[in-house]
Order: sequence, then C-alpha cells, then structure tokens
Amino acid sequence: MFQKPVSILFFLLLSFAAVQGHSVNGFVPCTGWGICKKDSKEVIVLRKFMKEGHCWYFVVYPQSLATGIVPADSISVNQASWEMIRSRYSGMPYIRALKQAGLSGGNLQNAGFTRLNSLHGGIIITIDLCPSPRALDRIVFTELLREAGKTMNPVPIAVAVTGQWLRMHHSDFKWLDSLEKAGDLSVVWINHSFHHFTYDNVPLNINFMAAPGTDVDSEVLSNESEMIRNNIMPSVFFRFPGLVSDTVIYNKVLQLGLIPIGSDAWLAKGQKPSDGSIVLIHANGNDPAGVRAFISLLKIRSADLLSKRWRLFDLRQSLADDVSR
Repeated sequence: MFQKPVSILFFLLLSFAAVQGHSVNGFVPCTGWGICKKDSKEVIVLRKFMKEGHCWYFVVYPQSLATGIVPADSISVNQASWEMIRSRYSGMPYIRALKQAGLSGGNLQNAGFTRLNSLHGGIIITIDLCPSPRALDRIVFTELLREAGKTMNPVPIAVAVTGQWLRMHHSDFKWLDSLEKAGDLSVVWINHSFHHFTYDNVPLNINFMAAPGTDVDSEVLSNESEMIRNNIMPSVFFRFPGLVSDTVIYNKVLQLGLIPIGSDAWLAKGQKPSDGSIVLIHANGNDPAGVRAFISLLKIRSADLLSKRWRLFDLRQSLADDVSR
C-alpha cells in the first residue's frame, strides 16, 4: 500500500490550519491541474473558494487519493475540462476509480463501489451520520477502539457526514474530532449531502436525492463547505442518502469529481461482511440493530484482530491499491 509522503502531509496540515474555523465564501467547482510551487508535485484542482480576501483551492493527489487545501499563491493552476483531466491522468488511481465507478451509474440503489475484491483478511468500516435529533452512538467508537485499537493505532474508518448533523451535534462532533486529533482514529470523511432529504411513503426512484427538484450541486458543495468550516478535510468520496441515485444525479456527482461509495454489508439489514466488504452502520442514534450487529462483529473477530489475522482497512489507500491492480 502507498504511504503518503511526510512532506505532502506536513504541507497539507499547515495549509488546512490556515483556513479552518473561518468563514468560507464563493465555494465553487474549478477543474484543472496544478503544480505545487514548493515541491513541484501535480494535483488535480476540484474547487476554489475565498477566505478573508484570499483564494484557496481544494485539490486531490491523483496517485494517492489524498486531498488538500492550498493557498492560490502556492500553486500554478492550469484550468481544463474534465475530458482533458481524464486524458492527462488516465493511468492514475483517481481517474481509474472515477471510470470504474461510472460503470454502475444506472443502479437505483447501491451504485458505486460496494466492496474491494483485492482486499484479503479484513474489511472497510463506514459509519453514516445522517440528520437525527438523537445523540451520537459513542459506543460504536469506544468499542471499535477497545477491540481494534489493541493492534492498530490509529484505527482506520470512514465517516459519511451531513451538514445538518454537524449543525445539530456540535459537542458530539467535537468528541469524535478529539479521537482523531489524539491519533486514536484515522478518519476518511465522506460527503453524505447537506440535507439528506428523506420522504415517507415515497418510491425510491423519486426519494432521497432522486426526488424532483433536488439541487445536487448545492447538496454536494454546501456540505463540503460546511465540512471545511468545521475543520474537516473532505475526501473525494460521496455516499448517496439511502444509497439511492439515478443516472442523472449519479453523473452529476461524478462530474464534481467525487467517487460514489455503497456497501455490500449494511449490518442493520442482516447483510454479512466478507473479505473486502465495505460495511455500513449508522451511529446517529437511529440504528440500534446495526449498532448491536457491529459490536457483535467486533467481539466475534476480537481474537483475529489481536493476532492480526484480520484487520480494518483504510478506504482511500485500499481503493487506490485496488484500481491499480
């Protein structure tokens, strides 16, 4: 698996520290590639925005799928269409992942990556935080650290977060953020839309983001902006609410440079994970069955985790490796 160069990580952390906690304005798509002036590394530019009168870019490293936020004066940007970007970086994991994700865009449910067939001896944990008045299920994370933290430090997970949840649960988010800052967790933050609209007694094909009138661009971009305001580094992954999409909105998400992530092991539905599964659980207080199933899974695999015969994988690293094979 790839290792993120220390110089890149240090640069990203310094840049992100400069924008976090400040208001973000004019957050819009911006496609092109850039050359970082400090180390001459190439990045793909996805967004630009203003903060306190200065321009910043949200970028992705096409080899590793790592993302970053960089000041405009630290990078030389060449604006280009998605077609040009796909051609220029066609052999890179990021573009290969977007291309592979596009193959399942016609699915009504669970389009995108649902498992990684090249993974052996473990799974990928994804935890959804949809809007909910209930408190965070902290036991999901404490039990995860209790079992997996014995041999993995930090423990890799992916969290699909909505802007509405962030606005409703500041203290819960700060607690979760403290686990990441302490180095206990390594979190890949997935865009899960801002509002996560859900309609009762409405067919799936016109529900969630597939509902008529949904502003897909706003749902995606507003959530990214809200994540940055909350000191979260967005990833290049997107999870559709309810795992529901149609061809039109799916392609819009791809055109925004995001890779849809589904699941072949939604625990609350009784689906059983196998090697390479992308496991789905909700920790927003609305999924007691899924939480019980998750804790049971950890206990069943406790000995395997301790002996390192079974492990949890990082979504970003694993997907980059998978599409490179």
